[in-house]
Amino acid sequence: MSSPETGQERSDRSPWNWLLFVPIVLPLLTFLFNSDEPRVAGFPLFYWLQLAFIIVGVVCTTIVYRMTK
Repeated sequence: MSSPETGQERSDRSPWNWLLFVPIVLPLLTFLFNSDEPRVAGFPLFYWLQLAFIIVGVVCTTIVYRMTK
């Protein structure tokens, strides 16, 4: 597939794409959230860490999108 602006072949083989593995692998590392403490606003580690994983996923996806655009 060629790009209409440059006439060059489009390649999805950017090294930035490896960053997309971070939000996939991070939640699989169960030792990170295998605890009840510390609590944030009364919520155990598991719950607020899951929200942190979402933020990490959004940040990684945004970086890859901007760098490969």
